Amino acid sequence: MRVLDAACGSGRNLVYLLQSGFEVFATDAEARAVEAVRGLAGQLAPQLPAENFRVEPVERMTFPDAFADVVVSSAVLHFASDDVQFDAMVREMWRVLKPRGMLFCRLASSIGMEDRVRRIGGRRFMLPDGSERYLVDEAMLMDLTARLGGRLLDPLKTTVVQNQRCMTTWVVAKF
Repeated sequence: MRVLDAACGSGRNLVYLLQSGFEVFATDAEARAVEAVRGLAGQLAPQLPAENFRVEPVERMTFPDAFADVVVSSAVLHFASDDVQFDAMVREMWRVLKPRGMLFCRLASSIGMEDRVRRIGGRRFMLPDGSERYLVDEAMLMDLTARLGGRLLDPLKTTVVQNQRCMTTWVVAKF
């Protein structure tokens, strides 16, 4: 199975996949992050070529269409600056996902904290933890699922993190 971590950071979400023999690919806009992932892969899955790990932003990945069986985006999309960047990141992840593939996203949302976040502008909010994030809500994710032509593989699930922020998982199949 080919798994792509879109905006992989230092690779914390890749350890299991690398150890379990998946064909792993990853991108991140930060060269240091990609170097860290190459080092991790060198230790845990030395058979994987360094070219599997690329310095490029999510919204401009160079992988071909229908490339990955699974695309993982963990704690990434809420860093979008605006609707344009958010949509570009989602479209690009969807483009590289194979038909019948799975998009797994974990992202900040207003779900469960609607009364504790302050709108700055557009979908940008100030959270109780003092951070500024692009936040989604249930209606937006459901509409986006429909516009993509996808289907939820699991109901939306949201975790309230110590009354500071909410993290939602959005798991969608491509048809």
